[in-house]
Amino acid sequence: MHSLLPFLYLFSAWTKGAWAADPTMPFMEYLDEKHMVCLMWGFDNLKGNITFKLEVNTTGWVGFGFSPNGGMKGADMVIGGVGPDGSYFTDRHALGKFEPLVDQQQSYTLLSMNEKDGQTIMSFRRSIQSCDKEDFLITAQPIKLIYAYGLTDEIKNHRDNRGTKEINLLEYMPRTTSTNLNFLSATMDNITVPAYRTYYYCKYMKLNLTTKHHIYMIEPVIEHIDIVHRVLLHRCPSFVTEEDDRPCYMGDMGDTCFGVVAAWAVGGGVFELPENVGIPIGGADSGTIYRLEIHYNNPRKEAGRTDSSGLRLHYTAQLRQHDAGIMITGVSPWTSLAYNIPPKTPEFHTYGVCNTTLFSELLNPVPELQFFAVMLHTHLAGRKIRVVHYRNGTQTGFLALDEDYDFGLQQTVNLGHITTVKQGDEIAVECTYDTSDRTNVSIMGLGSTDEMCLAFLYYYPAINITACVSHPNTGMSENSTTSDQNTIAEQESLMKNLPQIQYAFDDKHNYSVNAHGTVRDMMETTVTCETSNAASGLSTSCKMKPAGIILVLLYIAIM
Repeated sequence: MHSLLPFLYLFSAWTKGAWAADPTMPFMEYLDEKHMVCLMWGFDNLKGNITFKLEVNTTGWVGFGFSPNGGMKGADMVIGGVGPDGSYFTDRHALGKFEPLVDQQQSYTLLSMNEKDGQTIMSFRRSIQSCDKEDFLITAQPIKLIYAYGLTDEIKNHRDNRGTKEINLLEYMPRTTSTNLNFLSATMDNITVPAYRTYYYCKYMKLNLTTKHHIYMIEPVIEHIDIVHRVLLHRCPSFVTEEDDRPCYMGDMGDTCFGVVAAWAVGGGVFELPENVGIPIGGADSGTIYRLEIHYNNPRKEAGRTDSSGLRLHYTAQLRQHDAGIMITGVSPWTSLAYNIPPKTPEFHTYGVCNTTLFSELLNPVPELQFFAVMLHTHLAGRKIRVVHYRNGTQTGFLALDEDYDFGLQQTVNLGHITTVKQGDEIAVECTYDTSDRTNVSIMGLGSTDEMCLAFLYYYPAINITACVSHPNTGMSENSTTSDQNTIAEQESLMKNLPQIQYAFDDKHNYSVNAHGTVRDMMETTVTCETSNAASGLSTSCKMKPAGIILVLLYIAIM
C-alpha cells in the first residue's frame, strides 16, 4: 500500500511557487542555466492534449520545440511573440540551420500571448499523439527540447540565445529546491593537457566528511568545453590509499577504482537527484580515496593547454529516504578484445548483457533495485542506444532509449518512472553505430575514435555492485574487416550469437563471472499515434483539476 502523504506534501509545496497558480500545468523546468527561459506544462491523459506555457526574459520573438538530436534539422517548433501589429504564432519545422518553415497543417493552438515586465509569455497546446508528418511524436521517453529567442520581433539569427535540455514530459520526476549551499569540489589542479588526440588524467583524493551525508546535486565545472569529453568520480577500494595525480590506465592499483559516484559527459548540465534519494558520502568511508577521471578529447592536438575542470558535489546532512548508487552496464570497457566495427556501414549493432544472478556471489541478500535515471554513452560513431529489461527471459520493456543519440549531448536524465529489477533479471544494452565516413575498422576501446557502449544507471537502494558488463567471446571467432554489406550482416549476427562473458564487480574489486551468457531478442521500438488534429475542439480549455494532478503524481510514483 502506498501512502498519499508524500504526494500531498509535494503538491502543497508546488502551490507555494509563483508558477503554481495555474493548476493545468503542475510541472516546471528552467531550460537554461541562467533561468531566462521557463517552461511549464501539464496534460490530462496520455491520449489527450498537452498544454505548455513558455516564459522568456525578452520582448522579442520566442521559439520552443522538439528535436531528434538537439539541433535544428528535423525539429518541430512553434515561434511567436507580440509585435507592433499584435500577437503572432506559427507551427513550424526545420530542415537545417536556417529559418524554420511554416507547417501546412497548424497542429498547435495558441491559448494566450502577452508581454509583461520585460517577459514574453506564450501559452499553447497540441495533441500528444499528433500524426502530422511535420510534428514530433511525444512519447513517454526523455525528449530533447530546444528553445531560442530574439531581442526584437524580427525572426532571424538568435546568436547565443538558444539551447537544449532533455526532459521526460509525460513521466516527469519532480524535484525539490534545496537552500543548502554546502558542496565539495573535485577538480584538477591546473594540469597540462598534452598534444594527444585522447588523454586520460586521474587525480586521487580524499573527500573528508566525518559523518554521513547525501549528495543531492552534481554540477559540472568545465573550464574547456572543447576538449573535456567526460568526467567520472570513482570510489576506490580500501587498498588504494595514496593521494596523487597522474595519467590514468597505466596498469597500477588506481585502475581498480570502478565505483562511480558522479558522472558528466559533453553536452550535460547540472543533475539533481529526486527528492527521496541521495548518493552517500562520508561517515564510515571518510578516509576513502576517490579518483577523478577526465577524458580529454583534443582532435587538433593542441599543446600547452592547462585545465582545472571537474565536479562540484552539493551535499546535505539531512539524509534522504534512500541511498542511491550508479551501476555501469553495457559492453566491458576494460578488457582488450577483438570486437571490430567495420567501416563504410550505416548501421552496426553491439551488445552487452548484465545478468543479475551474478550479484548473489558478491552479496547476500540481494534487494530489489529501483532504477530511476541514466546517462548513455558511446563515442563519435554512436547513433542509437537501447537499454532493455528482461524477466524470466522475456522483455518487459525498455529501461532507457535514445534513437537519435548525439555524441555532443550526453545528459543524465531522469527516466520519469521507476523500473524494478529483481534478482535474476537481465539488463541488455544495444548500441548502433554509423561508420559510413570511416575507412578503417573501429575497435572497442578508450580512444575518442574507438567506440564504447555503456549505460550509467542510477538506482536505489545502493549496493556494493559497481559494474555489470559483458563482451562476446571473440576468441571463438575471427573478426572481419571487410566493408561488404553481406559479410557485415553475418559479422554482426555472429557477434550477437557468440556466448557472452559476463562480469559483475563489487567495490572491493572482487568479481563473479559467467562465460555462457546470451543476447536475447529485442522488440521493435514502434510508436502509435492518432490522426485527430490538435486544432479540433478548440472551444474548450484543457483543464487539470487538483485531484487530477495528484492522480498523475500517484501514477508516476507507482510506475
